[in-house]
Amino acid sequence: MLALKTYQTEIRSRGQMTIPKAIRKVSNIYEGQIVSMLPIGDSILITPKPLQLDEARRQMKKILLSSGMSIEELVEGLKEDRSNLFGELYGGKQS
Repeated sequence: MLALKTYQTEIRSRGQMTIPKAIRKVSNIYEGQIVSMLPIGDSILITPKPLQLDEARRQMKKILLSSGMSIEELVEGLKEDRSNLFGELYGGKQS
C-alpha cells in the first residue's frame, strides 16, 4: 500500500498523461490495460478495469500482430495441439 503522498503528472496536448510507476505497481496497472475514470467533484477516481471479452480480444490481436501469425495458423496450431493432447490422454490421435 502506498503512503499518502501526492503524485503529479502533466496532461499532454492530446489529453494523455503518465500514471507514476509507484501507483501503477501498487494498483496492478500495466501497459495496454483499460482503466475506468470516474469524476467525483473536482477529483477523478482512476481504477483498473477488469479484463473483459473486448479487452481479451484486443490482447489476443496484439499478440497475433507481434508474432506475425495469422488467425488461420493459430487455429491450425490449436487443432494440432488438441489432437496431440487427445493422444497423450487417451492413447490415440483424434481425427
